[in-house]
Amino acid sequence: MHRNQHNYDKMKLEIQKILLAFALPLLLLFILYTLRTMESVMNWDFITWGIYPKETKGIMGILTSPLIHADWGNIYLRTLFLFFFSLWCLLYFYRDLGIGILFFIWIVSGILTFIIGKPGWHIGASSIIYSLAFFLFFSGILRKHVPLVALSLLVTFLYGSLVWNMFPQFASSTTSWGGTLGGRSGRNSRSYIVQTQRPSTTGTFH
Repeated sequence: MHRNQHNYDKMKLEIQKILLAFALPLLLLFILYTLRTMESVMNWDFITWGIYPKETKGIMGILTSPLIHADWGNIYLRTLFLFFFSLWCLLYFYRDLGIGILFFIWIVSGILTFIIGKPGWHIGASSIIYSLAFFLFFSGILRKHVPLVALSLLVTFLYGSLVWNMFPQFASSTTSWGGTLGGRSGRNSRSYIVQTQRPSTTGTFH
C-alpha cells in the first residue's frame, strides 16, 4: 500500500514538473503570436525592435529582437524548435537554473550580435535556438546525460543550418550569422558555468 502511494506521489510530481516546464514557453509563444498578429492586422512594423549593430537605435533590440519575426513562416518554424524542443528541455532538465540560463543566453547572444553583426536590422529567435541547442548538447556531454545529448542532436538534425549559419561564407544573405555565432558563444560560456550542475535597413536578418 505504502509502495503504491509512493509511486503515485512520484508520478504526480513528475507530471507537475512536465507541465510547469510548458508555462514559460507558452507565455513567450503568446507574446510572439500576439506581436505578429498586430503587425499583420494593424499593418504595423516592429522591425525597429530588432538589433542594429553598433548603432544606439539598435540597443533596445538586445532585449526585444527575439520576439519579432519577419513573417509567419519564420515564426511557425521557430515555434517547434525553440519552444517545444530547446526551451522546454531546458526548463525540464534544469528546473532550478533554467530561467537564469535563458536570461544569460538571451542577453549575451544579443550583445554579441550587436557587436559583430552586419549592418541592418537583426530580428528573430534564431540565436536563442542555437544557444539552447548547443547548451543542451554540451552540458549533456559534460554531465554524461544521454537524453539531453539525444534531444540536441535531434534539433540539430531537423534544423540543419545550425552550424553553417555561424559563418558568413555559408549563411544566406538574409540570415543573421552574427546572431548565430553570438548565440553559440553565449551557450559555450554558460554550459561551462553549469557543468557541475546536474540536469534537474540595409537589410533585415532573421
